[in-house]
Amino acid sequence: MDLLPNQIIQLVRLGLEEDIAKSKTIWLCASCLTCSVRCPRGLDLAKVMEALRLINLRKNIDYVKLAQTPHDALAELPQIVLVSSFRKHTA
Repeated sequence: MDLLPNQIIQLVRLGLEEDIAKSKTIWLCASCLTCSVRCPRGLDLAKVMEALRLINLRKNIDYVKLAQTPHDALAELPQIVLVSSFRKHTA
């Protein structure tokens, strides 16, 4: 992650949508809920990350580019990985 969850929240509070869209953090969030459990303010950060992903996807900002994925990687990856990645990262 290039930004910590609290830094993403600060960008949200400041309305810096372009900085959020450029960040890899929202796409790398695994929704493991660790940050939500540890948040001293009780925020559900996993839901915030999901919401930010959806906002970017609605703007047609895809994180995964199928054409740029090496053919060898496509052949070796389990199909469930590909399907879940495309569901999470593409519009």
